[in-house]
Amino acid sequence: MNALSNESLDRRRFLSQARNAVLAGSATALSARSYVRVPGANDRIRLAQLGCGSRSRGHVHMVQMAASRTPVEIVAVCDIWNAARERRAAQVKELFGAEPKSYKYSEQMLENPAIDGVMIATGDHQHAKLCAEVVGAGKDCYVEKPFANVLSEAKAARAAVKASKQVVQMGTQHRSQPYPLAVRDLIRSGKIGDVAKITQEWNVNQPRWRKVKSPTIVKEEDTDWKRWLLGKPYRPFDPLVYQEFRLYKDFSSGIIDQWLSHASDLVHLWMEETHPVSVTATGGIFTWKDGRENPDNVTVSAVYPKGFLYTYSTTFSNSYRSFSRIQGCNGTIENYGGEGASLFLVTREGGRQELDPESNARPRYTTPPAMGPERDQPEIVRVPGAREPNSLGPNDDDADHLMHWLDAMRDRKEPNVTVDHGFSHAIVCIMAAQSYWSGKRLYWDPASEAILDHQAG
Repeated sequence: MNALSNESLDRRRFLSQARNAVLAGSATALSARSYVRVPGANDRIRLAQLGCGSRSRGHVHMVQMAASRTPVEIVAVCDIWNAARERRAAQVKELFGAEPKSYKYSEQMLENPAIDGVMIATGDHQHAKLCAEVVGAGKDCYVEKPFANVLSEAKAARAAVKASKQVVQMGTQHRSQPYPLAVRDLIRSGKIGDVAKITQEWNVNQPRWRKVKSPTIVKEEDTDWKRWLLGKPYRPFDPLVYQEFRLYKDFSSGIIDQWLSHASDLVHLWMEETHPVSVTATGGIFTWKDGRENPDNVTVSAVYPKGFLYTYSTTFSNSYRSFSRIQGCNGTIENYGGEGASLFLVTREGGRQELDPESNARPRYTTPPAMGPERDQPEIVRVPGAREPNSLGPNDDDADHLMHWLDAMRDRKEPNVTVDHGFSHAIVCIMAAQSYWSGKRLYWDPASEAILDHQAG
């Protein structure tokens, strides 16, 4: 999936240089080769795919959709597994009518001066390191979530991005969608008062990510196992780990990396926060006892500086009514559906006029409440010009989100979802994973940017 050969530049040295460049205020420590060619308004942007697994298929689809709006094409694919690389090259040829250049190792691909930007869709443990490598080579970068799942790597990659002049977009696409933005504006307006609690529960009833029926699909001779480990402790080749890394704690935290990254990013968007005060996580493997290490049921609780409690929960054991709920002192915003669902209800229900569930002021239901009492003025959130809201939500392949990156590449400006947003969701995910495995409540110290087992100061 990823790429860096033994002959490539030493990553530790590179990341140390990137970090030192930031501390020194230098913006010239990294390569600026991409500035030989800055795409103009009518120039064709030339992209490469780094990591050619299932998410990369979606990336190619996104570029295809964006190509109807702006000149853009895919000119290269890179993956250390030959079968994945060949599949993605075939998809690109089918959709764009031209054979892309194929590379096994990323440093070979990044030497190609024709490439303007790189889209990263590798294993979770590889995102941050490869993002740093891409911007170090003078290429713009679109990097999938989670931005990182090791704090030191998150800091090093952020430093590399900030020391460069590259345009880097996070793959948390919900920040580009109209309904989450409308909810942010409702909260800003004070419509539901001060928010005290946000709850998200996103459920499925399936062995999520356990898809491979035969562990022999990938053979060690067809890839580069040591390269794929990318600095993780060596272990013998395991095709299940290689293909289903999300289930194994050395490479991913599973639910936390994959879904809490999106969920916490929405909370940060709605509440304009950048980090939690504390995080606690618990759960276990209750249903899918198939050799996985990461939990199939998890609950994460976080407290934020503005004074609200955030609780995220997922079960892989029952798919009943996923939702998100934002509770303010004067009302409530309820979302029906799981990640990305666009159906939001805003209502006065639960506000100051309904003080006590035992009093007559509270509504009394004899059937499921649906919209609730008319006196609470419930209304579905609608955005002019956007699609009708629904509980299923949009596809992950969001061309609008990609367009923000492509436009920013042309204008040489920050995109709408920056490396700082990625760093923020990474903090939550890393703290949640560490809390889950340690059984401790953990605290974030914003001054030292450190995770502590006690409150700072």
